[in-house]
Amino acid sequence: MAEEATQNGEAAAQQAPVKMNILAQFVRDLSFENILAQKGSNGEVQPDVQVQVNLDAKKRSADNQYEVILKLKVESKSKGSDAMLFILEMDYAGVFHIENIPEEQLHPFLLIECPRMIFPFARRIVSDVTRDGGFPPLNLEMIDFVALYRNEIARRRQAAASGEQKLDA
Repeated sequence: MAEEATQNGEAAAQQAPVKMNILAQFVRDLSFENILAQKGSNGEVQPDVQVQVNLDAKKRSADNQYEVILKLKVESKSKGSDAMLFILEMDYAGVFHIENIPEEQLHPFLLIECPRMIFPFARRIVSDVTRDGGFPPLNLEMIDFVALYRNEIARRRQAAASGEQKLDA
């Protein structure tokens, strides 16, 4: 009985709940270029908005602390003429304290769950900046960080496989 209780205690210790705290979040870099205002407008324009998302994560010097950076690049062009209306680039960072994550699950956690937590704040900044820049507020659609992560892993595997084929040839 005592041996069984010890094993259950060890299993409970291994299954400790995940602990995540956002210690800080901030705009690391922000650029907004209103090209339409610089060049002038020829009447009504219908915007075509393209959004690129990149993620970066790194370990900080303090124990269990990580920095995750959500990098957004938003380009808006006029549908009819393909003339650029504005370009917005932003790096939005979050500092996280994370405990009790198995090592093999840490990478996806940092690139899925952490960006999911800070995205609403970055989204609000994009909306405010575009509105303050003279355009209607741009409300970014929700981002599927799981699909983004899976696509990046698949892209890396494909790149590695094609790199191996080139070495063999």
